[in-house]
Formats: sequence, structure tokens, C-alpha cells
Amino acid sequence: MVRVALAITYHDPHGHMHDQIARVLPQLAGLFGGIAVSASPAAPQASLDCFAGVGALVERQAQTAPRPKIGLARRNAVRLALEFDCPFVMYCDGDTSLHWAERYPQELAHVVARIHECDFTLLGRTQRAFETLPRCQHDTEVMVNQVFQRVSGHAWHITSAARGLSRRAAQAILEGCPDESFSTDASWPLFILQRRDFSMGYIEVEGQEFETADRHQAEVARAGGLDLWRAQLDADPRQWAHRLDMARIEIEAMIPFTSASPRG
Repeated sequence: MVRVALAITYHDPHGHMHDQIARVLPQLAGLFGGIAVSASPAAPQASLDCFAGVGALVERQAQTAPRPKIGLARRNAVRLALEFDCPFVMYCDGDTSLHWAERYPQELAHVVARIHECDFTLLGRTQRAFETLPRCQHDTEVMVNQVFQRVSGHAWHITSAARGLSRRAAQAILEGCPDESFSTDASWPLFILQRRDFSMGYIEVEGQEFETADRHQAEVARAGGLDLWRAQLDADPRQWAHRLDMARIEIEAMIPFTSASPRG
């Protein structure tokens, strides 16, 4: 099997993911040819030590803004992953990687085995996985995906922040796509589509389901279960305002590609 390095971001300032990291990390380390971690300034050292213990490359990012620049952290994770002698990299947010490996390990292994098929593989949610999101996230991501389809001609779920990259595609993104926001969800695939000299694929997966509850188990228990906790999120106008702002940023990031993007 073609070796693939895993590039992840990791924040988790309160250490809620530590036990899950300890459980799942050996499995991830066995599946990938290396793990690269772009950690926020607030990432707990105990968890970073766990990553280092399985041979991961760990780089803690400097505090350069009041809030972490997610796109910059993603770029740094991919850059770090290229230090491994692997022809392909899979980027995936840290919490999603852990959830996927723990809940759908066979699917994750199957996807890793297919990453080499294209220079850029966009990993989206199945419809079932998409329906597990709270409405405030689901409905605003529908807008993002619809705009992406109009710009690119592809009816893909782009907001799950997981991608497979050949070394050549990864280097092209690092050199030519400087987006430092979470709008890399849109800008990375549109940049690759615009180049036309890269092959591109799309795989829908179950493992991209709603993973946020994994690190909020106490809140879920107090709410009376996952469905009631999601209902609490949807009842909070602040959650909708936050998600709407995220959708606006993602959609605005597509504007530079509207005149040159391929139409299918």
C-alpha cells in the first residue's frame, strides 16, 4: 500500500480529548506512515507528549492573533507532514481523525488505501453523516455546498475538512493558495480545480459524522443525551450567528475563483 502521512490540527485547551487520544493514537500510528500535528498555543502538553510518544512530528504554533487561524494551522500541518518520506498526505482535523478511527476504523483504512488514486481527494459526508449535524451547522453548510456547486459544477460536501493530497498538490497549495482561514474548505479544492494539471476525486464517508460531542460528554449528559444537547445548540441564536458568519467567510473565499473555475 502507498504510504500516507496524516496531517492534523490540535487545539483542545481543556484536555477533553486526552483519553480518546490515548485510546486511538496507536491505531492511527499503525495506519499512517507518520503523523504531523500542528498544535495551538493552548494545546495541553500531556496530549502532545502522547503524540510524540508514537513518533509524531509536533509543532506548537505561536500565538499571533486573539483566535487561532485555522487555515494557517492546516497549512502548517501539511507542511510538517511533507517531512515524512510519504508520497501522499491526508489532512483531517484532529477531533475528526480520532472519531473516525474509533467509530469507523475499517472505512478509514479503506479511504487511506485509496488516497493515491488522485492528486487531490476531497472527503465528504454521506447523507446520513450530514444529517447527524445540528441544524445550525447543517443548514448553513447546505448554503456553502450549494455555492460551491454553482462555482465548480460539482455537487460535493466540502465542509468536513478532510482531504487527500499528493506531494505535488500539497506543495502547490502551500506555494499558491495562501488562505489562512477555515475557508480552505473551499479554496483548496477550487485552487486545484483551477490548475487543471491535477487529478481530483471525491469520496463520501460515514466517519465524517458529527464528532463534537466526543469532547463534550459532560454537557451531553447534563442535557439528557445527544439529541437533547443538539437541540440546545439549535435553540441558541448565538450558534446560528456563528455558523452564518462561518458560511459567509467560506462563500466569500470562492469569489476569486468564479471567473476561472471549471464548470464541470
